[in-house]
Amino acid sequence: MTLAELNRLDKPTLALTLGKCCGAMAWIEDMCQIFPVADEHTLFTQARDIWYNLGESDWLEAFTHHPKIGDINSLKEKFASTRAWASGEQGAVQQASQQVLEDLAEGNRAYEEKFGYIFIVCATGKSAAEMLALLQARLLNSPTEEIKIAMGEQAKITQIRLEKLLAA
Repeated sequence: MTLAELNRLDKPTLALTLGKCCGAMAWIEDMCQIFPVADEHTLFTQARDIWYNLGESDWLEAFTHHPKIGDINSLKEKFASTRAWASGEQGAVQQASQQVLEDLAEGNRAYEEKFGYIFIVCATGKSAAEMLALLQARLLNSPTEEIKIAMGEQAKITQIRLEKLLAA
């Protein structure tokens, strides 16, 4: 899709399209207000600025729109609309050893128990072992530190998905 095509979408279609990039309704609603945009730089800058000005409840809402890292069944079943993107983002997990997958599953459980939401990481370009190491390291963070890190990771994911949207 080109930026011109994105600019021409009606609001309901635009909202559905942007929702594939980030699931926070407040972000989607605020993003719909900026259209039409002049160029990609403006789109990306506004997307980032809107995201960073949202609150924790909005960030948590966005996190619910992601499969757990390494949970291939969740990816297939629950996230059909973003399956291709999420599958590509987590592509390295599909090559992981059974032990790494089990460790990711256990780490995900511990993370969710400690923080109350799933482990969010921009998985693009990372191996399963790298993601596992990040998960284990981030389990040591305080909840205050971790929500900021997870929010930053979501911002990276949103940027990549906006780029993919315009490249499609």
